[in-house]
Amino acid sequence: MALLSFEKKYRVRGGTLLGGDLFDFWVGPFYVGFFGVTTAFFALLGTALIVYGAAIGPTWNIWQISIAPPDLKYGLALAPLRQGGLWQIITICALGSFVSWALREVEICRKLGMGYHVPFAFAFAILAYFSLTIVRPLLMGAWGHGFPYGIFSHLDWVSNVGYQHLHFHYNPAHMLAVTGFFTTTLALSLHGGLVLSATNPKKGEAVKTAEDENAFFRDTIGYSVGTLGIHRLGLFLALSAVVWAAICIIISGPFWTRGWPEWWTWWLNMPIWAR
Repeated sequence: MALLSFEKKYRVRGGTLLGGDLFDFWVGPFYVGFFGVTTAFFALLGTALIVYGAAIGPTWNIWQISIAPPDLKYGLALAPLRQGGLWQIITICALGSFVSWALREVEICRKLGMGYHVPFAFAFAILAYFSLTIVRPLLMGAWGHGFPYGIFSHLDWVSNVGYQHLHFHYNPAHMLAVTGFFTTTLALSLHGGLVLSATNPKKGEAVKTAEDENAFFRDTIGYSVGTLGIHRLGLFLALSAVVWAAICIIISGPFWTRGWPEWWTWWLNMPIWAR
């Protein structure tokens, strides 16, 4: 309740990107806004279409329901509704809801007088989805190269793409992406563990400060990035991981069609190994 009372001073008109005062109000703790309405519209429409696709499909098993992209023979054209057109419309709805949500976050940031870190970070998640469903299929000349909307079918798609390139983990961009994800987890878990240990001292000991935290890492690894720096580092690592993940799938197929282990022959052919 304290947070809600504190936010009242920020719940003022203005700061909108589009629509002026249209839908410029709050419902409880939730800001609506023009882009909140468009988010709800696209999300509900897309969900309804998924349910419709399940209804005309062969099963209601949640694990096996799948909305497949058009067959490769349709190329980049619009496909009949039951032959992939449903997937195309759902993809448009997904992008509409994701982008609307990001723009709604921008408006909230403007009202709160804060930076755009949250929508900026979310934009990278949108980039990853956009790369898989729009960029890669466009480069390969068919919407059928997008992934299906389903649980098992999506996992099968991931597995098949990996087998098409033999060992997908030999993809250098994939290596950088995985390293980024793991390093993000490591860095922020170290930070979280440090904060917990500093704020939960043994009985009879005083609560530690940020200077104690910095001293711990200076004594342990010789350097402390600082309390603000660790959050900036975590954000950088996470966004870098997403960027390399998008690159790794975009170059697989449009720019490299052979097995990824073969890409590393440049290393074996370096003059340094010649006798």
